[in-house]
Amino acid sequence: MDPDNKTNMKIKPPTTYREQVEIFKTRNLHIKNSESAENYLQRVNYYRLSAYAITLKDPLNKENYKDNSTFEELTSLYEFDRRLRLLLLGVLETIEIAFRTHISYETAHKYGPLGYKDKENFTNEKFHKESLDELDTLISRSRKGELFIEHHFKNYSGHIPIWAAIEVTSFGYISKFYRNLNEDLKKHIAKVYYNVPYLYLESWLQTLSNVRNVCAHYGRLYNKKLTFKPRLFKEDIRRFNNQKVYAAIYIIQRLLTRVERKRFLIELETLIQEYEEHIDYSHIGFPNNWRELLNNKHK
Repeated sequence: MDPDNKTNMKIKPPTTYREQVEIFKTRNLHIKNSESAENYLQRVNYYRLSAYAITLKDPLNKENYKDNSTFEELTSLYEFDRRLRLLLLGVLETIEIAFRTHISYETAHKYGPLGYKDKENFTNEKFHKESLDELDTLISRSRKGELFIEHHFKNYSGHIPIWAAIEVTSFGYISKFYRNLNEDLKKHIAKVYYNVPYLYLESWLQTLSNVRNVCAHYGRLYNKKLTFKPRLFKEDIRRFNNQKVYAAIYIIQRLLTRVERKRFLIELETLIQEYEEHIDYSHIGFPNNWRELLNNKHK
């Protein structure tokens, strides 16, 4: 027997858009307009949408949806999550660029333009070597697309100062770079720019780099645990858990300037109000007093 055919026998056959609508109906999901639902499924994969349907399932019969569950409610959860990702991407870009600036400025002034190449300025020699190898690859890939990189190859024999090299890296890279810096410089950056102990900043950057990747690759935030749970202060641990997206939102607003923070919180509250009828706070980790906690001044 052909092994491929044997495998195909075990996999469900593909369904048409119309059949997908009927599957929802047979599972007790109310659909007011079948044609409209079919059109929606032509734009959003049934399998992707079904991930948001988990929270609408009947706990006593997980094949079916709870009574009075609607297709409109399901798509509202999806649209809320999509717009939340877009909102977070914007502020995470702001945080990432600011941190690139801070880490390159302070590293250059303490260790010199090429000090990032010296293993003595880092805590883990093996990780430092791996980090340099990764950076060399990123720089090589950027030669054709980034004029400032090619400029340094032509005029400075390929010696790239930290303030230029940092611009070809990712959020994940700078998170790992910071974690491997000598403790005195980590403490300085955390205190001067963020007014938090460096162990918290290390944890927060790791969490946010992962959230940024989820957002950039259209992953799900609603009803999903964070891959990297951020370290929280004792008073915050008592107020909310560090497993859902609210914890990431909480540390995001702590890393923004006053003006950036005000704009972000206005946009977040507007989004929550628009979808409040359909979202369940427990699935995004929002405590009942989430507005109050986010509006407390930390700086």
